[in-house]
Amino acid sequence: MSYAVGPGDLVLCVNAAPNHVTGEAVPLVAGEAYRVLAVMDFACPCGRSDALLDVGVDFAWCQTRFRLLPKPKFEAKPRRLSIPKVKETVR
Repeated sequence: MSYAVGPGDLVLCVNAAPNHVTGEAVPLVAGEAYRVLAVMDFACPCGRSDALLDVGVDFAWCQTRFRLLPKPKFEAKPRRLSIPKVKETVR
């Protein structure tokens, strides 16, 4: 997953189980989206992933806790309204 995720991407937390190395509770919320601040190409101590993601909560988390969300589709700019010109009448 590390090759597909980059800084600025949105990821969905799919696993907020206790830390799988220390057993401590994690401050992540399952079902909540996080923005990736950095991808660190260090193997997670658990051996399940080849990168850690920094999402701004504590330090960095195993990438197996997240799924990459699709990028938002292009939003068209609002159309300009064409206002018909009013002819001035001469009196």
